[in-house]
Amino acid sequence: MALTRHYFPGNNTPLGFFSYYGYILGQREANRIICLKGGPGTGKSTFMKNIGKRLEQEGIAVDYLHCSADENSLDGILVPDKNIAIVDGTSPHVIDPKTPGAVDFILNFGDYWNEKQIGVEKERIIEHSEAGSRWFHIGYGYLQAAGAIGNNMSMIQEEGIETSELYGFASDVIHRELRGCEISMKPGRIKKFFATAITPYGFYNGIKDILTGIRKIYLINVPEGYRNQSFLQMILEGAKYRGLDVWCYYCPMGPEDKIEHIVIPQLSLAFVTTNCWHDVEPWELTETEGEEKEITYLDVCDYQSYYFTEMNKELLLTLSSHYEDMLHGAVYAFSKAKENHDAVEGFYTGTMDFEAVNRKAVEILDEILG
Repeated sequence: MALTRHYFPGNNTPLGFFSYYGYILGQREANRIICLKGGPGTGKSTFMKNIGKRLEQEGIAVDYLHCSADENSLDGILVPDKNIAIVDGTSPHVIDPKTPGAVDFILNFGDYWNEKQIGVEKERIIEHSEAGSRWFHIGYGYLQAAGAIGNNMSMIQEEGIETSELYGFASDVIHRELRGCEISMKPGRIKKFFATAITPYGFYNGIKDILTGIRKIYLINVPEGYRNQSFLQMILEGAKYRGLDVWCYYCPMGPEDKIEHIVIPQLSLAFVTTNCWHDVEPWELTETEGEEKEITYLDVCDYQSYYFTEMNKELLLTLSSHYEDMLHGAVYAFSKAKENHDAVEGFYTGTMDFEAVNRKAVEILDEILG
């Protein structure tokens, strides 16, 4: 059975749409990056899904890169064993060729639509596109407010944690898990993505999807608001300077610096942060694969001062309530943005020559397999 992973290369965040698309496949490591250009509803996601499914049937590993505006839609696929990627290069994650012809190739879906039919719907397309942009702007405003509240919760939670004991545990873990790896003159590569997303449907938890094939997992439960950044940063640095590649998955509420999960593929090892917004039970990690996993559970609350927690209990509850309200406001705004996006898709879909698109998919699939 082919190995598959699912994650998000971009996300809805307090900073607006935040992209880690540059980490999908570097120019020097890539054999081929195909950038898809074209409007919404032109079949780009289905095009990539169909190629991914066929590759799986051939026993080839595929990474599915999901869209935070609709987790059921794809923004790309990666074929890691062949260093080939197909990505949606249209707004908001505009991707243009960096090494045209040698690495990057453009596939224009505009070659398969009827421009005259699209032109008839010009005014309605513009109207819905502008409305969708307004709703996204409103959603990002809610996330900015939630981010400010979250920072306050983080400040309070971190004051109550016995960090010296927690750092001691992290040092023990590094010694135990990385002791067989010597310091390397060539640091490992860092990949950055998202495992969770704030979408029009709610809060998507993709923790299980990033742990496919991983045998040893540390589940780290943290109180709401606690960043867990220092702990994971120690693990990251320890692995990186031993020449190990590290996949870092960031929190959409802190996309630049708040690491939520770390996966070290070469050691089949992962460190996963869980809280009330993205939780996972140990048995959930084995129910799909049927393989044994070694799971170590760490509760950061055990390192928290009970007196401090009780003293700030009411304040934390109030902040948590406001935080939840802002996040739900963002989800509502993104759902309205999606309604308008779906309307625009409808205008384009009816103009497409999908038989020609499917023939192109077969052609590209043959190239990949060949």
